[in-house]
Amino acid sequence: MGKDIEVIRDKNAMRRWSRERRKEGETICLVPTMGYLHRGHLALVEEGKKRAQRVVVSIYVNPSQFAVGEDFGSYPSNFEGDLLKLRALGVDAVFNPHDLYVRGDGKTFGEECSGTRRTVSCLEEGGENGHETWIRVERLEKPLCGVSRPVFFRGVATVVAKLFNIVEPDVAIFGKKDYQQWRLICRMVRDLDFAVEIVGSEILREPDGLALSSRNVHLSPEERQKVLGCGTVRNLREIALHYVRHG
Repeated sequence: MGKDIEVIRDKNAMRRWSRERRKEGETICLVPTMGYLHRGHLALVEEGKKRAQRVVVSIYVNPSQFAVGEDFGSYPSNFEGDLLKLRALGVDAVFNPHDLYVRGDGKTFGEECSGTRRTVSCLEEGGENGHETWIRVERLEKPLCGVSRPVFFRGVATVVAKLFNIVEPDVAIFGKKDYQQWRLICRMVRDLDFAVEIVGSEILREPDGLALSSRNVHLSPEERQKVLGCGTVRNLREIALHYVRHG
């Protein structure tokens, strides 16, 4: 049985926690996740423990990276199970905010993202006077996954910047399974002078070769075979080559 974990839901409380650790001369690592943790996430935590004295895991399903019709409302969740896994690894704190965005009139967190003609992401559906500031990594967000998911990387960059401003980590760990995302975060940190070291952790796979992912729980046996037959390894090599050539 690992040590008890401090669960923090308020962003101001999270910032105070980090600053108190810093006053004591301790370093902090952040592992950002959307929950439903698997062995790949736990490997990120293990890497974080090597690189800092304190480890914070954020669990937050970020609405701004989901477009209408995507799986924001059905993303898998098991918060108590996640806490058990993190406790066993000796994680110091879990940041699990209810919502990180200022909402517009007439919209509350957790409503189904059904979409309207003007909807851009699940965050922006309905109301006014809400969140309207975004971070764009303009060139790196456009190719590859950005073609079919035009709001995804805008939402990722923005929420990661918010997490960095709240947690104030020295180090942050990201999985290379989401290779384009990792490179995009590296570029954002460089361009905006975040004082955070970004570490990319290698891909872990299931016995059949499928990369570990929280969404794998939704795949039928037939869908798994289809994914495995899509040339995933070749595609990953093509993505890596694209970023070697184009930055």
